[in-house]
Amino acid sequence: MLGLDRDAWFLLLPALIPVLVLSVGPLVYGMALAFTDAQSGVTRSTSFTGLDNFADLRLDSLFWDSFRIGLVWAVCVTALQLLLSLGLALLLNQNLRFRWLARTLALVPWAMPEVVVGIMWRLVYNPDAGILNNTLRHLHLTSGHTDWLSSLTLALPAVIVVGVWAGMPQTTVVLLAGLQNVPVELHEAAGIDGAGLWRRFTHVTWPAIRPVVLSITALNFIWNFNSFGLVFVLTSGGPGGKTRLPMLFAYEEAFRYGQYGYAAAMGLVMIAVIAVLLTVFLRNRLKEADQ
Repeated sequence: MLGLDRDAWFLLLPALIPVLVLSVGPLVYGMALAFTDAQSGVTRSTSFTGLDNFADLRLDSLFWDSFRIGLVWAVCVTALQLLLSLGLALLLNQNLRFRWLARTLALVPWAMPEVVVGIMWRLVYNPDAGILNNTLRHLHLTSGHTDWLSSLTLALPAVIVVGVWAGMPQTTVVLLAGLQNVPVELHEAAGIDGAGLWRRFTHVTWPAIRPVVLSITALNFIWNFNSFGLVFVLTSGGPGGKTRLPMLFAYEEAFRYGQYGYAAAMGLVMIAVIAVLLTVFLRNRLKEADQ
């Protein structure tokens, strides 16, 4: 038995070592930096400062504003992704003509890098030559040149739309896989009993895919809250910090102002808060599933 365990660990090492070196190692190092005054510069010395960074962070209103914006972004994008992706998955699960083509096209945003998506949507939102403003003017819905990404009130909703569009494919694929595992016999039996489409969805489909919805919602929330590249390309956190997500704020502190220790403290706080929120969310959903 011990020999088998030793052989299993030996076979696992080629996959385990890169994870330890490239993931666990940097994570532990970053957590350690949060308790130091590390700054950029070859000649600067680093010393242990304890909880000083967290004391400063507690009074940093700009960071907590960015945290609030990040929560609004993550909740809105995650919720809209779930609703729209569920509708798309239900449609793609039907026996439609050219269903294979529709499923392929649904994956297009997933295949595009975030930088490309950001550049493309910047062109869509362009106030002078963007397709969105041109379409609205053609439909006589507006006569001006709305600068979507520079407006204090419209920038965050505009970025949320892009986040939903870019994140829908993977959610759709996961939900579609869950729908395909729902036994057809259950729908047939419900139909024989006189259940309509809505009752079949609420009593057959939804209970069957609820674990899948729970998993993908939790993962999407983490991914969306940690978003960086898409928002950075679209707005760089502007205008006036209205789209400055926590990751963007930490990035600026580390690589624009050279405050590595302070930025690491921000990252540690974000990890802790998200872990607490997800724990509460998952516990409540699991309780609902057991009832």
